[in-house]
Amino acid sequence: MFVRLLYLIFVRVCSWLVLLGRSSASKNIELLVLRHEVAVLRRTQPKPRWDWADRAVLAALIRLLPRALRTHRRSRPAPSCGGTAA
Repeated sequence: MFVRLLYLIFVRVCSWLVLLGRSSASKNIELLVLRHEVAVLRRTQPKPRWDWADRAVLAALIRLLPRALRTHRRSRPAPSCGGTAA
């Protein structure tokens, strides 16, 4: 239990050190991306749907993130195929 606590403290301190090295513009863009994702997920529909405007905003903002952060994005809006499934 004590080793796990030390590990969690170490991981937290390392993540803070990484944040110190990032620019404030990068942090602001990441916050905008996360806020937009939360706004989409809070919609009252049973399953959140990404419309073209949501995809466009996220694509534009995510392109401004550093490559290391872009590769770790968990939710990526799927492109709409426009056709019907056969």
